[in-house]
Amino acid sequence: MRADGFLGAIGNTPLIRLQRASEETGCDILGKAEFMNPGGSVKDRAASAIVLDAEQRGALAPGGTVVEGTAGNTGIGLAHVCRARGYRCVIVMPDNQSPEKYRLLEMLGAELHKVPAVPYSNPNQYQKVAQRLAGTLPNAVWSNQFDNTANRAVHARTTGPEIWTQTGGRLDAFVAASGTGGTFAGVAEFLKTRRRAIRCVLADPPGSSLYAYVRSGVLQATGSGSITEGIGIGRITANLAGAPIDDALYVEDAETVRWVYRLLREEGLFLGSTSGINVAAAVRVARELGPGHTIVTVLCDGGAKYQSRLFSAEWLAHKGLAGPAAMRGAAAPLSLTAALVA
Repeated sequence: MRADGFLGAIGNTPLIRLQRASEETGCDILGKAEFMNPGGSVKDRAASAIVLDAEQRGALAPGGTVVEGTAGNTGIGLAHVCRARGYRCVIVMPDNQSPEKYRLLEMLGAELHKVPAVPYSNPNQYQKVAQRLAGTLPNAVWSNQFDNTANRAVHARTTGPEIWTQTGGRLDAFVAASGTGGTFAGVAEFLKTRRRAIRCVLADPPGSSLYAYVRSGVLQATGSGSITEGIGIGRITANLAGAPIDDALYVEDAETVRWVYRLLREEGLFLGSTSGINVAAAVRVARELGPGHTIVTVLCDGGAKYQSRLFSAEWLAHKGLAGPAAMRGAAAPLSLTAALVA
């Protein structure tokens, strides 16, 4: 396949059958390999869609500036897109993300501003800081990934149809976590237009309010904070609003980490924590549905951005996620090298 530049290479990622998870459940568990996008994550889709939409609306003129508040991957996608389209990129991030993300953004030429991690209700929360900053800069747009529905629309237009085509329309469930809500809502929206019976299940980490919202209609955090980055939220974004959600599953960090390491050791897939929670939830849905079903989830990004955390024995131990039992098991969070040679 021949692609027209960076933007032309986004999308049309393969579906990977996860062999061990599929064998254990008697189902086909398929991961949409979004880590194979040119910027390395599912957020390349939203980044390109948001910039192109701003151009088409006349909100972003040549030589302009794109400002975003992000936990990392959307910022990385925007930095790539801005380089390709000739824009300045300004990123505001909370100061509790992996160091690799900060370094990568700076290498890509983005102007990085780190701010204290505070709740969304705080006026100094990173998304609100980004909005104010965009208002002070000439010829600047705030990409607003959480509430800019160009995010959701691109997944309804591309990711959902790709999954439908790649499965030949033979799938029983779609399972994914939510950050902005764009991926989950866009894919679920499209799939439901093709067959209402497809079960769309949201995976939620500790500290997020979406599990309780789906189950009871009340936004209330379940558990404390999570080691996952960029997913879990305490509000319903414009992208997630009205999404067809059939159920939600609460996934503890220990289960997420276990699947991250299983994917590495058993499938050769070096992925981040969101992929771990997605696969953990997909396996649960497969067991609920029983053998013979097809479940699709999202493999969001690669593991390289998380080496100092998710793949650090010391860091995991500090979070209470490492110990003798874990080290003997398939998840063994020892180190990247140990995981490969064990």
